[in-house]
Amino acid sequence: MAQQDKDLSDLLEHGLKDIYYAEKAIYKALPKMIEAAADEELRDAIASHRDETEGQIETLERVFEAMGKKPSGEKCDAIDGILKEGDSLLKEFGGTAAGDAAIIFASQAVEHYEITRYGSLRSYAELLGLEDVADMLNDILEQEVAADETLSDLAEDRINEDAAGEVDEADTDEDEEEADA
Repeated sequence: MAQQDKDLSDLLEHGLKDIYYAEKAIYKALPKMIEAAADEELRDAIASHRDETEGQIETLERVFEAMGKKPSGEKCDAIDGILKEGDSLLKEFGGTAAGDAAIIFASQAVEHYEITRYGSLRSYAELLGLEDVADMLNDILEQEVAADETLSDLAEDRINEDAAGEVDEADTDEDEEEADA
């Protein structure tokens, strides 16, 4: 049953605790993705975003302070599930032709989660007249959008095509073997 005394500021605080937990979990998970990436540009992009994530955690701490709150996280089942799926994809596709595509697939799930959360939190802060908080959240949102665009560019420029090309070549080799038989 919903509590009658909860308002948008309570939802903002809940969301901040959720994303603070999420960013810390993401920060811990990124080294595994960096290590698994075969493509150097993808590795560099993920490593760069890990540095950004560290800064985002610090920015969130400033957001809490600006609101007169102590920085704290609240378990986020959504990000835990997304990260667990990413681990599963690494186990299934790591070291294969589709490995880097799987890393992007998993990473973009994280980015899209973050984009929706930061967009909502920024809107709440704006509605509550917390312009400094809204500005800090918008800065993080812009970084998340840029990270997602970088991943899309890498996927579309070559990584997905490389994975598809190797699959196509394998199919061709099998077809030739069957024809020879």
